Amino acid sequence: MKIHIPTPLRAYTGAQETITLEATSVAAALDALTDKHPDLRQHLFTPEGKTRSFVNIYLNDDDVRYLPEKEQSPVKESDELTIIPSIAGGCCCL
Repeated sequence: MKIHIPTPLRAYTGAQETITLEATSVAAALDALTDKHPDLRQHLFTPEGKTRSFVNIYLNDDDVRYLPEKEQSPVKESDELTIIPSIAGGCCCL
């Protein structure tokens, strides 16, 4: 399967935009990704091993948080994971 890496995290993947690997579930794909690129782990997971709240992961077009099996959702070779970090910002008052 393919995992799409957002620009801010590409510094930890050798500037790779997309990484191809084999996995049976979303969780296994993320484990394989962080095994291959260990510096990513701290940016994707808390010290307890949970996905950080500001990291959004999509399986194809579906937010993993809303899938029935969440990170245990099975994946196929043709599936794609997209990692999208939340961006905080403010607004200017007029």
